Amino acid sequence: MKTPWKVLLGLLGLAALVTVITVPVVLLNKDSKFETFAKDKTIGDQDRAGNLYYKTYNLFRAVVLWWPDSGFVSSPTRLEQSLRVRCYLNDRSAMEALKGNDKCCPGKSVQKPTRHKGLIINGSEYNPSNSGATRLPPRHAVHLPVSSSTITAPDSVGGLCQTECFRLQNNLCLFSEEIFSAYSALWWSPKGTFLAYAQFNDTEVPLIEYSFYSDESLQYPKTVRIPYPKAGAVNPTVKFFVVKTDNFDPNTNATPKEISPPAAISTMGDYYLCDVTWVNEERISLQWLRRIQNYSLMGICDYDNSTNSWTSPVAQEHTEMSTTGWVGRFRPSEPHFTSDGKSFYKIISNQDGYKHICLFQIDKQGCTFITKGAWEVIGIEALTSDYLYYISNEYKGMPGGRNLYKIQLSNYTNVTCLSCELNPERCQYYSVSFSKEAKYYQLRCSGPGLPLYTLHSSSDDKELRVLEDNSALDKMLQDVLMPSKKLDFIILNETKFWYQMILPPHFDTSKKYPLLIDVYAGPCSQKADAVFRLNWATYLASTENVIVASFDGRGSGYQGDKIMHAVNRRLGTFEVEDQIEAASSVSSERFVKLSEPQFPHLDNGDHQAYLTGLPKGLNGTPVPARREAFKTWHLPPSSSSGSQLSFWFLDGTRGGLKINSTVMSRAENFKQVEYLLIHGTADDNVHFQQSAQISKALVDAGVDFQAMWYTDEDHGIASSTAHQHIYTHMSHFIKQCFSLP
Repeated sequence: MKTPWKVLLGLLGLAALVTVITVPVVLLNKDSKFETFAKDKTIGDQDRAGNLYYKTYNLFRAVVLWWPDSGFVSSPTRLEQSLRVRCYLNDRSAMEALKGNDKCCPGKSVQKPTRHKGLIINGSEYNPSNSGATRLPPRHAVHLPVSSSTITAPDSVGGLCQTECFRLQNNLCLFSEEIFSAYSALWWSPKGTFLAYAQFNDTEVPLIEYSFYSDESLQYPKTVRIPYPKAGAVNPTVKFFVVKTDNFDPNTNATPKEISPPAAISTMGDYYLCDVTWVNEERISLQWLRRIQNYSLMGICDYDNSTNSWTSPVAQEHTEMSTTGWVGRFRPSEPHFTSDGKSFYKIISNQDGYKHICLFQIDKQGCTFITKGAWEVIGIEALTSDYLYYISNEYKGMPGGRNLYKIQLSNYTNVTCLSCELNPERCQYYSVSFSKEAKYYQLRCSGPGLPLYTLHSSSDDKELRVLEDNSALDKMLQDVLMPSKKLDFIILNETKFWYQMILPPHFDTSKKYPLLIDVYAGPCSQKADAVFRLNWATYLASTENVIVASFDGRGSGYQGDKIMHAVNRRLGTFEVEDQIEAASSVSSERFVKLSEPQFPHLDNGDHQAYLTGLPKGLNGTPVPARREAFKTWHLPPSSSSGSQLSFWFLDGTRGGLKINSTVMSRAENFKQVEYLLIHGTADDNVHFQQSAQISKALVDAGVDFQAMWYTDEDHGIASSTAHQHIYTHMSHFIKQCFSLP
């Protein structure tokens, strides 16, 4: 009996040995059928990382153009195609192409756009085939938005704002980029009876200059000069006009009526016009903001037919103040008026510092909050007679999520989440587009799964159809070893802070992985969210097995003013400390290699990646690879520094400047790290001056570092060759830092 048992045990042992050998081989062979997200792959998403690669993964979005509520036009648009069109319209070669394209722009001259990207057309007509039209007078420069709306200027309109609009041509960077986030400063009344417009004067604003090298045929570089107000410098002035357009005489000029800012604003020094909203055909609201940005005032103006003028009653003025920082997130929120024009809803900070919806009566002070909680309303999306629709991050207490809600106006306790349970595994981050009368809406799911676009009826909120589900991309990615994404939080100083980690395929906590910290901590930024992305982090995690982590510390947005305003007058302190402490916390995980975490900055214009490169108690030494940095606080644009460096403008000096937040005092510390500095020489946003001063400080301190500049590239470094090169170069640098093969 012993012999058969020995034989049986021997066979079982042999089978176990074969299994031990075979299973890993099978698994390895299985993975060998999959591709990694390597450098020879292309992605087409909003991050334009597709310019780095050569094979295209087509990520689609559904673009809806709303007609009257009886119908709509929808066509799936590949994001990569959309971005190519956008780049084409902004590319210098496109300027040349359009000059000779009579079908596109007959007989018109096309100028290079300034900071906020858009074409400037001199002439009377530009008709790309797209949605709605904006009518403008002849003989004036007009701004063509990236969305390529039809722009016409019939000669019968006459000489509207023949002299007043002369500054529109310059596309003032301060107002177009930092204030309105738009390419024009024109607002038609609902029925087109009135045209409101802003007039800017930047003749006293100091100029920023940079060289434009072009190709070798240019013997001497050109000097580009742009009016650019910096911290403490002279700002452009602004005036606001409204002109009646229903009785134009083509042979005479119209007579615009100026609406001046309230005395409470105009007597307090510099100010901005930050929002214009038509209430109805004869009522308009204007929001004015002090340069220090902790005080705003909204005035509601009415048209007086008897005097052909606009009145601004003091009783219809509403102020908004912040004692902890600045008003709004990036600017005061826009009002949403009821159909009778007697009240409006607006997002403001409540007494606990969270952004919520408040109901105002136009002729009464104070307001009534209709939402509340330790979460924030992101935006008001639609207002009907029965419901108000809004996006918030309330669901599951996750600041990086977005969902659509509706609240009943007759009973504010009746709140319904319309998207929370639709597809919770795939969709946790929504945006929405409503038809004109809010009878239909398009839900746009951006992640964490593949983007999904659906059409819904507001009457019952049922899904009418799927507009785009990205099934083709889903099938394509089945053959790709994709990374996973972890969204979670840690507790620092008794406060919950969120982070995200892009983890390599088949992530194993028993293994060791290099850690890369992707930082950006501009005030009200958010890096940890539920959005699906295909970008450089995807490549690093999939192909190089690098963990890419991001963290939202103090100064970040959508978690209340206590967190966001913590950096007020303290830029370069708390947000940097939090990033380093978070990196130390993550580095202590057993799956992170004991070598130092790296701190690349993959966006533009932030000081933080530079400062996080300084040793502050990490076990290892961080190695920052970054693009444009703020060297010191007198170099950023005035609108940015006005909100977070408000002490600059009390007396026009630098009295409260924190010297320890500048490069000069810390350059010596960079002898302990490796550093890569990257910048475009034609950056009209964060100027090359910044990197030049950083370089000088590091050289003077005897620091050995790497640098790369991109000739004639602007803030985005977006040309196909440069964008491809920058990510290749940064990839090589990261691999060098991690000693990767």
